Amino acid sequence: MGRLRRVLFLCTGNSCRSQTAEGLLRHLAGDRFEVVSAGTEPASRVHPLAAETMAERGIDISAQRTKSLAEFENQDFDLLITTCDEAKEACPFFPGARQRLHWSIPDPARATGTEEQVRTAFRETADLLTERIRLLLA
Repeated sequence: MGRLRRVLFLCTGNSCRSQTAEGLLRHLAGDRFEVVSAGTEPASRVHPLAAETMAERGIDISAQRTKSLAEFENQDFDLLITTCDEAKEACPFFPGARQRLHWSIPDPARATGTEEQVRTAFRETADLLTERIRLLLA
């Protein structure tokens, strides 16, 4: 894919998937990228289970904050990655993105069941994003 410089992860709420992806890429790629995340309808905070799941992996996203896509609308990015189908539909075109990818990742915040089943959903999301980011970096 060549050398990327700026990456924007986009989902709906910017509380789970895109925040996890932001933390993972920053961790796995070091300072080779400037990475941010945003939401088309940002939540009020990063989901506590997203932060907890990342902490289990030695990655601290607790200081990250949710951001609106509008915050980045006049900026250029080498790559825009939508992490949910809703964000892809809500943002079919982003003029500042040179390249675009779509990853359809289930929302762990919508998981139901026991506390452990919900935690497992967050872990599975982090595993899936780790796999995709490793492929992106390869």
